[in-house]
Amino acid sequence: MFKLTSLNLNGIRSATSKGLVAWLEKAQPDCICVQEVKAQAPDVEGKFEELAGLKGYFHFAQKKGYSGVGAYTRLEPSDVIVGFDGDEFDAEGRWVELRFDTPQRKHSIISCYFPSGSSGEDRQQAKFRFLDKMYPHLQALKAERDFILCGDVNIAHREADLKNWRSNQKNSGFLPEERAWMTRLTSEGGIVDVYRQLEPDTTDTCYTWWSNRGQAYANNVGWRLDYHLATPALAAGAKTADIYKGEKFSDHAPITIAYDFNA
Repeated sequence: MFKLTSLNLNGIRSATSKGLVAWLEKAQPDCICVQEVKAQAPDVEGKFEELAGLKGYFHFAQKKGYSGVGAYTRLEPSDVIVGFDGDEFDAEGRWVELRFDTPQRKHSIISCYFPSGSSGEDRQQAKFRFLDKMYPHLQALKAERDFILCGDVNIAHREADLKNWRSNQKNSGFLPEERAWMTRLTSEGGIVDVYRQLEPDTTDTCYTWWSNRGQAYANNVGWRLDYHLATPALAAGAKTADIYKGEKFSDHAPITIAYDFNA
């Protein structure tokens, strides 16, 4: 089994100070994709290049203390791709792709951080631009290789994916246009929402993010924002999904899916 975890760190320094490394040593994932590193290369050097025996690869944002993604792996990748659009969103540190290619197959594991639009209309428009670029990029990638994209997608796809769906229909993360994008990706786009393949009916247990306002975490007023999105061949190997809530490293919970790549 190959254990693959995704976690929005809300800052790598913060998450590691809250026991993340000890949990990784216990959980033993083969790879963990992280988002919102909120650090630059000098901050990581000599401190966070490895976590629990896993080697990290990163895409940092130009802006200090903002965004940034990483992927820590036990296996040596054959290639590492940093960035995807060569423009606006590469400056924000949103894509790192580890390739594990052999003569027989082409596989990628991707850590990706979709923009949030919750801070205002400017960022919502940036999020729409990101989605417009990401869809054809994933389709082109799918045409040449299998992949699993792990990330904070900042979209709750269906009503079952957040607690208060009725009152959030005009809020970023649950807008009709965002949800339609996810529907298109997972239908005609041919990309599988792996958690929902394994757990089609869960509601209260599916959440991976809780607001810091009020008693959202204590009352489990959450959203499912963190996904494994995979091409069908790799999704077919998914066996179990686990959202870990025993400790709190961030405002997100880690989601781990075990894959049998020989399936």
